[in-house]
Parts: sequence; structure tokens; C-alpha cells
Amino acid sequence: MFGRPTTLSRIVCQLAATLIALPFLLPLVAIVAKSFEGEGAAANYLAVLTKTPFLQSMGNSLIISAGVIVLVYVFTMLAAYAFGKMEFPAKKLVFNAILVGLVLPTIALIVPLFVMVQRLDLFNNYLAVIIPLATTIVPFTLLLTRNYIAGIPEEVLEAARIDGCNSFSALVRIVLPLAKPITAVLIVWTFLQAWNEFFLPLLFLPDPSMQTVTTIPLYFTSTYGSDQPKIFAALVLICLPIVIAYLSLQKFFEKGLSAGAIK
Repeated sequence: MFGRPTTLSRIVCQLAATLIALPFLLPLVAIVAKSFEGEGAAANYLAVLTKTPFLQSMGNSLIISAGVIVLVYVFTMLAAYAFGKMEFPAKKLVFNAILVGLVLPTIALIVPLFVMVQRLDLFNNYLAVIIPLATTIVPFTLLLTRNYIAGIPEEVLEAARIDGCNSFSALVRIVLPLAKPITAVLIVWTFLQAWNEFFLPLLFLPDPSMQTVTTIPLYFTSTYGSDQPKIFAALVLICLPIVIAYLSLQKFFEKGLSAGAIK
């Protein structure tokens, strides 16, 4: 029905896509440009790296992000497989109950979370941040992953069962390898949420040596003003791991996001 795209049509589409993306790039350009002002780019970025515990805070953020990713991945894949390919009583009711978490912001749970952390004596413990973060992220990742796994042909799983696979073996040997695109979405999205989290680490990790990278801009603020170029330099450095993660998984990310959203 449609012929192969010509060179001219591809160029036109690329130009149109660039023009559409340009407004979204302007804030990033403005952040980088602002970080070059004041004492200059070298002085600003050097101040972030030497006058703050940036590397230590980045290590804390990486530990928290890795913990959240592991928890979210395990629970999401197990639940998505159960809701997408298995039958059990009240399946739809339980799934909808989990999705209620999509409308519950983390800030609304702060009081009960604080009480739980206090009673379990988890202050200055990474788990005080990892577990609540993973809990709030799972509903969204479950929605996407369940839709993706539900689209895997049932014939593939039936063939696995004929070969002697039980449900868990089918998940590990068949579903997980086929779910690489949605896994990329899960990893990037979870990493983005965990890396950018500000309030929970500030509340539950009061020890300065436990603080995450999102608190670094606070080192350049005071009661009477702030050093904005250094703040923006810190923001640029904070964003780099997210950009690297996305670019590394971009091929799978785009495919998985569209497949998980349209089912």
C-alpha cells in the first residue's frame, strides 16, 4: 500500500522531528550555559567535585538506585508474569488494588513511613529509602510489564510446558529473555526515579556521610543567597548518569515502552 520512503521524505521527517524536539532541548542548553557563568566552567565544576562530598554522595545514590532496581525488577517480573499469564481467584481485583498505588504520591505516606522507620530503627540505613521507593515505583512498572508479557504468544509457553518446564522455569527461560525491551524500560525508569529522589534520603538518612547526590546543590545555598552557576554545574553532573543509562539502553527502551503501553 505504501512504497519505501525516499531520501527526501526521510530528510523531511528528520527535520520535523528535530524541530519538535528542539523546545525540549532548550532547558538543557540553558542549564549548561548557566553552569559556565560566574567564575567560569572549570572553577564551577571543580568546586562541585572538591568542595562538596560529591563522589561519596554519588556512591550512596548508586547503592540506593541499585537496591531499588533489584527489588523493582524481581517483584515486577514475578507479578507481571502472574497477572499476564496465570489464572487465580480475584486476579483482576488484586491487580486493580495494586494500581491504586499510581495515585498515591510518596509525600502522602511520609507520616506512616516515618513511624515505621523509627520503630524498626532504620535511620541512616539504605533500606529506609530503598523499600519505600521500590514500593511506590512497582505499580507503574507492573502496569507496563504486565501488558508486555500478556502479548507474548501463549503457544511459546505451551511448548515450554510440553518440554517439561514448570511456571517458574518458563518465566526464567522463556519470558525473561523475550522481555529484554521492557526490562530496559524498567531499569531506566526505576533508575531515574531512585536517582532523582530528594526528600526520602534527606529525611531518613540524616548522617551527612549517607546523603545522596541530589542534596549537593544545597552546599551552594545560604539564607541570604545562592551561587547559581555552581548549583547548575552540580545539576549537570547529577544528570550525566541518567543520560548515560538512557543512551546505553535506548534501542530496547523505545521498543519496550511502546509495546508495554499499547496492549
